[in-house]
Amino acid sequence: MRNFKVSIDLSDFQVDLKRFLLREFSLPFSLVFIEENNPDDACYELVTRLITLILSQDHSIATRILCRRIRKNIRIDKIQSL
Repeated sequence: MRNFKVSIDLSDFQVDLKRFLLREFSLPFSLVFIEENNPDDACYELVTRLITLILSQDHSIATRILCRRIRKNIRIDKIQSL
C-alpha cells in the first residue's frame, strides 16, 4: 500500500458543514494523508470517510441530501504519491 497526499476543496459546502465536528475536513481547503493501493481508491476512501463522519453525527433527510451533494460536487485538487 502506498501513501497519498490528497488536497480537497470543500469551500462550496463550508456554510453547511459548519455545524458538524469534522476533524481533518474542518478547513475549506484541506490536506489529508491516506494509505491505499491506488489513487482512485484513495479518493473513494476519502469521500467515504467524510460522508460517514457527517452521517454519524446526524441522520436527518437534510444531512443525507447534503451528503449526496458532497459526493457529486466535491473537488479533489491534487493527489500526490509519497
